[in-house]
Amino acid sequence: MQTQTTGKVRGIIANLVTIEVDGPVAQNEICFIHLGDTRLMAEVIKVSGKNASAQVYESTRGLRVEDHVTFAGHMLEVRLGPGLLSNNYDGLQNNLATMDGVFLKKGDYTEPIDREAVWDFKPLAKVGDKVTAGDWLGEVMESWLLHRIMVPFIMTETYTVETVVEEGSYTVDKTIAVLKDSKGKTYPVTMVQKWPVKRAITAYKEKPRPFKVMETGVRTIDTFNPIAEGGTGFIPGPFGSGKTVLQHAIAKQAEADIIVVAACGERANEVVEIFTEFPKLIDNRTGRHLMERTTIICNTSNMPVAAREASVYTAMTICEYYRAMGHRALLLADSTSRWAQALREMSNRMEELPGQDAFPMDLPAIISSFYARAGIVELNNGELGSVTFIGTVSPAGGNLKEPVTESTQKATRCFYALSQNRADRKRYPAIDPMDSYSKYLEYPEVISYFEKKMGPEWIDKIWEGKNFVRRGKEAYEQINILGDDGVPLSYHINYWKSELIDFIILQQDAFDSIDACTPMERQEYMYTKVIEVCRKDFTFEDFEDCSDFFKRVINVFRQMNYSEFQSEGFKRYEIEIEELLTQKVQA
Repeated sequence: MQTQTTGKVRGIIANLVTIEVDGPVAQNEICFIHLGDTRLMAEVIKVSGKNASAQVYESTRGLRVEDHVTFAGHMLEVRLGPGLLSNNYDGLQNNLATMDGVFLKKGDYTEPIDREAVWDFKPLAKVGDKVTAGDWLGEVMESWLLHRIMVPFIMTETYTVETVVEEGSYTVDKTIAVLKDSKGKTYPVTMVQKWPVKRAITAYKEKPRPFKVMETGVRTIDTFNPIAEGGTGFIPGPFGSGKTVLQHAIAKQAEADIIVVAACGERANEVVEIFTEFPKLIDNRTGRHLMERTTIICNTSNMPVAAREASVYTAMTICEYYRAMGHRALLLADSTSRWAQALREMSNRMEELPGQDAFPMDLPAIISSFYARAGIVELNNGELGSVTFIGTVSPAGGNLKEPVTESTQKATRCFYALSQNRADRKRYPAIDPMDSYSKYLEYPEVISYFEKKMGPEWIDKIWEGKNFVRRGKEAYEQINILGDDGVPLSYHINYWKSELIDFIILQQDAFDSIDACTPMERQEYMYTKVIEVCRKDFTFEDFEDCSDFFKRVINVFRQMNYSEFQSEGFKRYEIEIEELLTQKVQA
């Protein structure tokens, strides 16, 4: 029988500790450093001969050379089971609601799942069934969602269900099934299982993934730059450009069953805003509180940098867990810049060769491998599950050329660049229509999806609208340089056509009950109306006549945005627009 590996502390640099070991250790293995009666959790990040470098997840104040270390023999794990929703955790999955006092005490780790809670279990598997990892054995109702109890992901063979409990109420530690392998060995299964956070959960068949566009209710995303369900996107932007409000809107309105928010290293006041605002948000689909299907993973900037790294992996693993149940999970990480800063700090302390701006040389590979864990999958039973990942990046000074933004841009398919200029002009969401893009518009599967759902001309309309906006921006620059009288009237017409698209499609009022969320049926109708106006040829006396006309048209269209779709008021405004157009449209 192998004895437990132990070691002695040989060096301490902030939260990087060098340990001399007396046995085998593995990369990413968890160890505990003994500070008196307190055990500090750490993770091995480098092994060199008989020395191991470990990042400590807590303050190392008080540690000394020769302190004793024990190795756990496993990687950083999360506990997965009923009760994860509606909870707030830190990056190590400590339940913040059950801790003593305002701060977690050093070496104090709380239980993430309530062991005393009773769940109404309904069996899905029968005695004699053949099952593999990820197959559903039963289900309980978590909030208003079905939480499937699965064969643990670490079980790699095909098993026979020997026993399964009857329908009834049980705690999570109750053995709900017994599985038998080909050699006759039996394995008890409870409602709780563990999984290492840095390994992807792959309880599904290796088949081509189907494509489906995820609707968010945000027009500038759904209409101009759609994201596929199971896809990846990111939102870079400077402070005050509206990242938090946009995240709230996406969380409330997106076609997702589960929301996981990872606050990885944000300032404490911004994290407090998440804690105070999210429980107040109402779910548009159910009318219930959004928090009932949300989990928050929280790390503030005053916590050790290693905890920031752990938080994004913990959040992704929880999303993958619900994906294996056939649910649609949405991960919102704010901000992955802090996560990258933690990687830089540890890399510097280990004296590794630095890359651009002192970030690790392999930063693009780390970011790419993490974003690659998103996706839509087919489960063993034919059901579909997905993880859609939208991260936010906080580039210093709004510089979109810095390493984290550029590396994330290479790894993701949707780029939603928040513009300080648009935010200053109160044009929200402040997503820049020129800098932003969605590569999914080029995917044959997505094009086919839109042709079936929105009609064969929809993709062409999107590109046509983008072209109108581009021409309007060029005209605006010329007008600014040469003045209103210094350019042809056609420049003013191009500019105001782009303004019509901007005000009616790209801008949205997140605080209006109707305009805050726009279903795709309404987006298609309104966008088609706007494009039809932009296609028309107009006759104006001068640029002032052009400006006055388009301002009136924009005002009526905006009233349509605030009206119930196809209501009497909505139709009256539609008639008013037609009357306005007859005055200026060329015959």
